Amino acid sequence: MAAWPDRLLGGSPYPLGATWDGLGTNFAVFSAHATKIELCIFDPSGRREIARFVLPECTDEVWHGYMPNARAGLIYGYRAYGPYEPQHGHRFNHHKLLLDPYAKRIAGDLRPSDALYGYRVNSPRADLSFDRRDSAPGMLKAVVTDDSFNWADDRPPNVPWSDTVIYETHVRGLSMLRQDLRSNERGTFAALADPGFIDHLRRLGITTVELLPIHAFVQDRNLLQKGLRNYWGYNSIGFFAPEPRYLSDNTPDEMRIAIRRLHAAGIELILDVVYNHTAEGSEMGPTLSFRGLDNASYYRLVADNPRHCVNDTGTGNTVNLSTPRVLQMVMDSLRNWVTSFHVDGFRFDLGVTLGREGHGFDPGSGFFDAIRQDPVLSRVKLISEPWDIGPGGYQLGNHPPGFAEWNDRFRDGVRRYWRGDEGQRADFAARLAGSADFFDKRGRRPWASINYIASHDGFPLADVVSYAERHNEANGEDNKDGHADNLSANWGVEGPTDDPAILDTRQRVQRAMLATVFLAQGTPMLLGGDEFGRSQMGNNNAYAQDNETSWLDWKLAESSEGQALTTFTGRVIALRHRHAVLRAPRFLHGQDKVVDGIGDIAWFDASGEQISNDSWNNPGEHRLVLRRASRDDGGISILTAFFNATGEDHRFRLPPPGLPTRLLLNTANPDAEENDLEIEEIVVGAHSVVLTLSTRKA
Repeated sequence: MAAWPDRLLGGSPYPLGATWDGLGTNFAVFSAHATKIELCIFDPSGRREIARFVLPECTDEVWHGYMPNARAGLIYGYRAYGPYEPQHGHRFNHHKLLLDPYAKRIAGDLRPSDALYGYRVNSPRADLSFDRRDSAPGMLKAVVTDDSFNWADDRPPNVPWSDTVIYETHVRGLSMLRQDLRSNERGTFAALADPGFIDHLRRLGITTVELLPIHAFVQDRNLLQKGLRNYWGYNSIGFFAPEPRYLSDNTPDEMRIAIRRLHAAGIELILDVVYNHTAEGSEMGPTLSFRGLDNASYYRLVADNPRHCVNDTGTGNTVNLSTPRVLQMVMDSLRNWVTSFHVDGFRFDLGVTLGREGHGFDPGSGFFDAIRQDPVLSRVKLISEPWDIGPGGYQLGNHPPGFAEWNDRFRDGVRRYWRGDEGQRADFAARLAGSADFFDKRGRRPWASINYIASHDGFPLADVVSYAERHNEANGEDNKDGHADNLSANWGVEGPTDDPAILDTRQRVQRAMLATVFLAQGTPMLLGGDEFGRSQMGNNNAYAQDNETSWLDWKLAESSEGQALTTFTGRVIALRHRHAVLRAPRFLHGQDKVVDGIGDIAWFDASGEQISNDSWNNPGEHRLVLRRASRDDGGISILTAFFNATGEDHRFRLPPPGLPTRLLLNTANPDAEENDLEIEEIVVGAHSVVLTLSTRKA
């Protein structure tokens, strides 16, 4: 700009955020309790404040102003005036520069210091005091953006839920060890768009990538003091902006290009999003954005003592989605990622928190209702993490139709079964059948169950079979963090070993677990790196390990063992894509007859007899046969899966109807080719799964 205006024009309260229209920029920010808000302009380096303007208008609790000639690239922040009354929930402090909650691009780094706090950190009465230091020198700033992008003929893949196979990964950890990439592209969206990685996904049969949080986030001060960094990114400060470290060229268009390339390959992108809390932490945390703009509106506060934040999230604060403007912010953020970035869905961290009203979790909460009626958001994939630490915080199966849910009961039940725990057969059978006991209600479908054996939170698959205990010493918490009971087994030695017998058992159990995930009803999810045996060396809470503990080691993927497991994983996924009965769109209960005497699903003992009630209750039985049948134009297809969780080979009798049978998969011999069987019994190896196909023409 040639010269700054004397004052801002009135502008418009809509849309919220900074909106460049080609002639100038409109600024709008919500605060119900502020008495004045100032717009602060910074030089191109973001270090020096060069102008300050009062937002001249306030309409329906939205403060707004228009700056002619202000262009995209302008760096700015806010200062909010109002009461500093912590005992009443108000924490205004105009000495603190505030990030625009709608910032679509963020400049600079947050430099932790006491000046970022609204109170005097070392004062006797802590947060009841008032700090007058200017936080701007160490504070993040917002950048006005031009969101135009040539999407050309980009189309969302719109993969049906029943065909979906999810690959959970981290945009940084995915490529930090990729030596074939340029150093500045490692750990960024440029690497996500690399043809080599996309080819890897296609060979596996992946339809959908789910990324750990990519919203702009800040580092935890306590981690930095221990020489660690927040890796997972569940510490959001910007709900509209990609994390700057994930952009090699420092522009959000890099993320758009990556999504466009994934779409061209027929692959969807889902974002793990964190709207349940923010990086400002508890009432003793810093003042970075929401707290300074309107603490009493943005956060849920303890009713009889609003000095304190409600902590249903375990992170110190809880975003207050009962405030209409705060709920609007979340909806606007979600729509922005779909319309401006073409993402294909969301996984909601601590989804129970988002569904909380004053009386507790409610599947008819304002958040769920707003999404389900939204013409944009109701059409993308929606996944909830169905728990938080608040009262009544475990809500698996209780989310509304349209949502899928991470099914930890599947994870835990499958781990117990393959570990050889007693009394697990009935529960294992329920998980294989899509967990109908949780999800078969309100017209929901089997895809609502997100089935996984490992995720970012906990052991990767290789560690599930290599460690009986957690080994989180590197996190600096005396190995007390993370889950103490991982339902894992080391099969003889804790950690790495050269013992061929132990290695063989571990490999068998890994293949059996992978087969279980992809042969079960529901939506399978694979943790990135599990396809080639990635290990975290026993760390089951690697949130602070932004290093080789967490990063994917692609050299391991090139090893003979890694290639073999990758090939096996791709083979099982291909079977899922090939056989529709593995992707049944409705729950199977054995009530529908495919042909006389053959129901859509049935369970058998190793003897070939249907399981009786007494047999279901046998705690020492670790063998199971699952038969699923379907009809198509060509006749009937019957897929039979034989599960042997014992440490010995066992003979299984093929269940009726005695049709010609073909061996599709034997996890004990993963290289075996498909072949026709002319036998009435089949040997299922220790810790193994066998899958057969029987057909009859119409």
